[in-house]
Parts: sequence; C-alpha cells; structure tokens
Amino acid sequence: MNSPKRFCVDEVFILLYLSMPRKTKDRALFYPMIWRNLVNFWTLVLYVVTIADFFMKNALVELLGPICAIYIALLAIYTAEKEFERWNDYNIGRHPGEYYVFAWTGLILILLALELVYHESYRLPSEVFSTYIVVLGILAITRKSKSDYYSTKKGK
Repeated sequence: MNSPKRFCVDEVFILLYLSMPRKTKDRALFYPMIWRNLVNFWTLVLYVVTIADFFMKNALVELLGPICAIYIALLAIYTAEKEFERWNDYNIGRHPGEYYVFAWTGLILILLALELVYHESYRLPSEVFSTYIVVLGILAITRKSKSDYYSTKKGK
C-alpha cells in the first residue's frame, strides 16, 4: 500500500512561496499593514497581561505562554514579509524594529527591578524573558539582512 508523500521543509517552503499571491503596484504581498496592525495589537495585549501579571503576583503566568507564542509568530511573519519586500525592492515604508526593542528593554528592566524589590511575591515569567530574547534575535537578523542588502546593491 502506498503511503502519502512526505514533504521536506524545503519543499514546503517552495510550495508556500509558489502558492503566495503576487504583488501588484498598489497591493503588497500578504498585506503587510494587516500584519503590522496584528503585531501592534498583540504587543499591547502582551504588555498589558505582563504588567497585570506583576500586580496579580504571577496569577496570569499560564496566559503568558500562549500570548507570547502568538506574538512571536506574528512578529516573525511580519518581519519576514518586510525582508521579502526589501529584497524585492518593494518597500512600502519605514517601521523601525528598534522601537519594539527599546520598549521591550524598558519593560524587562522595570520588571527585573521590581523582581529585586518584591523578591518574595513576584518572579519575572520565563516566557516574557524568552520573548525578549527572540525579539532581540529577530532584530539582529533583520539588521544583518539590511546590511547585506545595501552592500549587495552598492556592488551592482
């Protein structure tokens, strides 16, 4: 009996790429504005739940895992979309990721300070700290990609 074909990761990405709608002059691939709005919304949700978790003495830790996962997935999709636009010379505007990193750094520093002060009643959730590390990693990757893009363009 024949088993169904199993796809490797490369084949899945190729099939995904081939199935994506092509961009036109007035319509970008995957509507990046939607992704940016979703990232902004989930950033706000994550910040609110994280701050509420502090005031509720880690009562919302179980919510943070799924919220962080959704946030990271949306941020990765939006960032990948922006990089595809850059490399295909279809840039719809600047939205520096450094702002997210500055906001995350401020939030983490405040929470770490509060953890030192309220050591007995509050612990910085590992999900929040892990999400911060992922945000830093995404920024580092996009900065390198941007640098490579401009050095490639200058070489032509």
